[in-house]
Amino acid sequence: MYSAEDPQNVAPFPATPPAKSAASVRVLRVRVKDKHAAFLARLSREVNTVWNYCNELSMKVVERERRFLSGFDFWPYLKGATRGEEGLSLPVQTVQETAEQYARSRTQHRKVRLAWRKSRGSRRSLGWIPFKVRTIRYQHGQIYFAGQWLSVWDSYGLGQHELRAGSFSEDSRGRWYLNVTVNVAPLTKRLPVPGGNAVGMDLGLKAFLATSQGENVEAQRFYRALEPSLAIAQRARKKDRAKAIHARIGNCRKDFLHKLSTRLVGEHGAIFVGNVNAKSLAKTGQAKSVLDAGWSTFRTMLQYKCADAGVWFEEINEAHSTVTCSSCQSRTGPKGVAGLRIREWSCCECGSLHDRDVNAARNILQRGHALLAEGIPALTA
Repeated sequence: MYSAEDPQNVAPFPATPPAKSAASVRVLRVRVKDKHAAFLARLSREVNTVWNYCNELSMKVVERERRFLSGFDFWPYLKGATRGEEGLSLPVQTVQETAEQYARSRTQHRKVRLAWRKSRGSRRSLGWIPFKVRTIRYQHGQIYFAGQWLSVWDSYGLGQHELRAGSFSEDSRGRWYLNVTVNVAPLTKRLPVPGGNAVGMDLGLKAFLATSQGENVEAQRFYRALEPSLAIAQRARKKDRAKAIHARIGNCRKDFLHKLSTRLVGEHGAIFVGNVNAKSLAKTGQAKSVLDAGWSTFRTMLQYKCADAGVWFEEINEAHSTVTCSSCQSRTGPKGVAGLRIREWSCCECGSLHDRDVNAARNILQRGHALLAEGIPALTA
């Protein structure tokens, strides 16, 4: 029978993987060439105008009628906004989508009024232009939108996909990107193979990742490496240089996380990750290291890549995983703040020698096995 005391044993997996739809949705992000930046910036200012109008109108309706307008309720107030010489240059669908997105954001954040979108000033809002299905079309390496052809660096082959809803977005350096959703055929699902292709992962700061198989992935510390250069640029008030350094830090981090997550998904049939609370730790003295690690981004990457590849993925409660012996389940590990510096310890109950992070990963793996095995009859040897 399966025994949780042996980290090498694997719980019986269900006979069939979870059902998946015939097609999955993916967001493709391609860069728009810089010669169209002025055109998109002008449209984004008009989007800000629509957003701020909806914000003001919503507040007035709440004050007078004590009710909130839905995205559809804004439509009668926006009729004619794109007509005439003084009308907006935006497509009607973009005006409607802006109002609908405002209503969704207000509901999500549970606020009567949202922040105003500013088009100018040092704290201006980054450009954003939403669009609906069939608002854009692709031909010969260009995107047609709002009466103009926009050249893009097409690295995905957009002509092979049916382009759906999405948006144009601006980054801090004034570069514009097309974010469009497409339907893609799912990959063939893989059944987990019992005997070792399931893995538990413990996320940390000293080592970014420790697996139940004994692998330790060193933390890269991208922000710390470029922090001196960033400080020099900020003291010299070179804003463009500071933005470029921030962009480099983000790109390096995403490159590392993408490569690592892709490798792990390709090597395993089931992945269990501890649910470390990055948001709470980011409010402590370790904020820089926690944000530099990118735990939440890494787990998000694992989640959608596992869903696409047919790999099991679960976030596991990691409470007491570092102080619990993975062999006998006794809580004999070093406890408290003083115990954090102890990286290796021996269980006083069974005598097993543990690496702190690897032991936590093995406990996460066992809890993941137990989660999958709930309601499944145990298999006898």
